[in-house]
Amino acid sequence: MLLPAAQICSCVSVTVSAVSGSIIFMVTFIRRAGRRRHIRNAVQCVNKEEHMAIFTGAGVAIITPFHEDGSVNYEKFAEHIEAQIAGGTDAIIVCGTTGEASTLTHEEHLEVIRFCVEQTAGRIPVIAGTGSNCTQTAVYLSQEAEKAGVDGVLVVTPYYNKATQKGLYEHFKIVAEAIHVPMILYNIPGRTGGVNILPETVVRLCREVPNIVGVKDATGNISQVAQLMSMAGEDVDLYSGNDDQVVPLLSLGGKGVISVLSNVAPRQTHDMCARFFAGDVAGSREIQLKAIPLCKALFCEVNPIPVKKAMNLMGLEAGPLRRPLTEMEEENAVKLEKAMKDFGIL
Repeated sequence: MLLPAAQICSCVSVTVSAVSGSIIFMVTFIRRAGRRRHIRNAVQCVNKEEHMAIFTGAGVAIITPFHEDGSVNYEKFAEHIEAQIAGGTDAIIVCGTTGEASTLTHEEHLEVIRFCVEQTAGRIPVIAGTGSNCTQTAVYLSQEAEKAGVDGVLVVTPYYNKATQKGLYEHFKIVAEAIHVPMILYNIPGRTGGVNILPETVVRLCREVPNIVGVKDATGNISQVAQLMSMAGEDVDLYSGNDDQVVPLLSLGGKGVISVLSNVAPRQTHDMCARFFAGDVAGSREIQLKAIPLCKALFCEVNPIPVKKAMNLMGLEAGPLRRPLTEMEEENAVKLEKAMKDFGIL
């Protein structure tokens, strides 16, 4: 569901209380630079009787293209954004792991977010990665991303200092309460020293903090996801963080995927989700299974090494990687090229 911005206002907040349904609608309309903005997930529900996700379907975890000197290539970034929208991508997730946010300065990080918001121009949601292992840094990045006009933020678990479940709860709560846009938690123990947001903590956060709406699950643990969704009811928007587990998570009630694969196969990733939601589970499964060898190749080295190589093979000019990431080993590059040809994108 899309809520169009009011043409007559620059920034108007409207609150309507419906006591009989115990539902409070909080709708924010924003217009920037003479264009309409759409705010997804603008409804928060007291009794969780109604819920709208930030997005449903395939969101691309978009790469950040660089020039050979290491600077951000905004011309190519604009082309990538346009290609994603043309390919049917349902949302753009900017400055995440795939976007090499960990090697961007804070100034670059925020400028990339601003550029993405302006280029996307409200056509699909933009969700910004704003996580940090320092709570106050995560607050700062999230507040600045909100000022830039994002539709939501994606906040990873603190890494290295490895918080307890109590610490995770307080970290996410503090960040969420410092902003007004929706937040998606990001659970990826493989990159955070084993830090795992347990299902109980995810559900508690989504129920107790109004603008924490869901989780990107990249644990790879289907049993844990099933436990989470058995506890969650309609209170947690689940997104797969693994391209090889999209359909399994959709079958557990997932809303979609935050995808690396979408960088090179946006239409196929979108269709995988769209067919599932349209009731064509067999068609969705067919795309998923066909993509498995390519998904394996895209993660045969640490992300985003392979996906940038794949894009460069396709002539999409993703550019080089920032250190400490290095170019793909030749043996793996050969395997990736074959997988791309087999999937029909090269």
